Amino acid sequence: MQKLKLAILGCGFWADYQIAAWLETGKAEIIAVCDKDENKAIQLASKYDIKEVYKSADELLTNALPDCVDIITSPETHAPLVEKVAAHGLDVICQKPMANDLISAARMVKACKEAKVNFFIHENFRWQTPIRKFKELLNSKVIGDVFKSRISFCSAFPVFEKQPFLAELDQFIISDVGTHVLDVVRFLFGEAHQLFCCTASVNEGIKGEDVATVLINLKDGSHCNVEMSYASILEKEAFPETLILAEGSLGSIKLDHNHTIKVTTKAGTQTHFPTPINYPWADPNYALVHSSIVAINQHFANGLMKDEPVETTGKDNLETLKLVYACYESSAKKQLITL
Repeated sequence: MQKLKLAILGCGFWADYQIAAWLETGKAEIIAVCDKDENKAIQLASKYDIKEVYKSADELLTNALPDCVDIITSPETHAPLVEKVAAHGLDVICQKPMANDLISAARMVKACKEAKVNFFIHENFRWQTPIRKFKELLNSKVIGDVFKSRISFCSAFPVFEKQPFLAELDQFIISDVGTHVLDVVRFLFGEAHQLFCCTASVNEGIKGEDVATVLINLKDGSHCNVEMSYASILEKEAFPETLILAEGSLGSIKLDHNHTIKVTTKAGTQTHFPTPINYPWADPNYALVHSSIVAINQHFANGLMKDEPVETTGKDNLETLKLVYACYESSAKKQLITL
């Protein structure tokens, strides 16, 4: 079977798991890695027996011959790198957040469209096994039409230990976690009409917000309360799980700890256990997320090799980013924002 030839830009914390997930699909071959810190690139190449190592994107794009480039660098580098890859006529996958502002994100989408290349965003939360099952149950209309929902990603997990740069971000949890959970809102419940956001900074020594609460009025008339926190010391530590409750005209669906989903109607409660695959290379603290990376990479491979529709295109993810920056605008102005 012919495999997708991939080049990786960026060899930091997530690249290791991204490469492992690509290899897990059985549909990809990593032909080159690149990082401005050459030692990082060499170490990663050695671990996965990757032949080509580069220090600059220009060098890689001039010499390597990939089908697609997977960008796993810091957000401020995404826009110039995506535009550079597109200019070489190569399909491109980019980590979230797509960009640090909407203008750059829109420019990236336009550049890829004009170059006639595929542009996908690695937005993996919607590919978590429990969230896919939640969507399936919603679509079955077992609880009728949803009128109210809640999505919670609240934790005291020491995320800054493995990713210390997060403490230096002027915009933190909405940009980092909000891109995920706001995309889940769109995936499960549809597009937003209005939102109001409050933020706070609780952990010492951080620049940005680590707590955010967002009330969203959706276009279908329902509303969703979104909670994000890295300062929540709770009875049960949920990281990295997203907890969800949807209330409908015929009942409710609740995604709780340990990937447990309970569907309650007047007939009673049914319980589902959509357990994700636990891969041997996954970090136990991130196993749920690492499992979803395999699922979304499989989805991308099918999109690139079989021309199947892809959910998280750059164009689609631009709609999620609009929510992210509307949250920041609402928090700064203390106003309701209409999308």
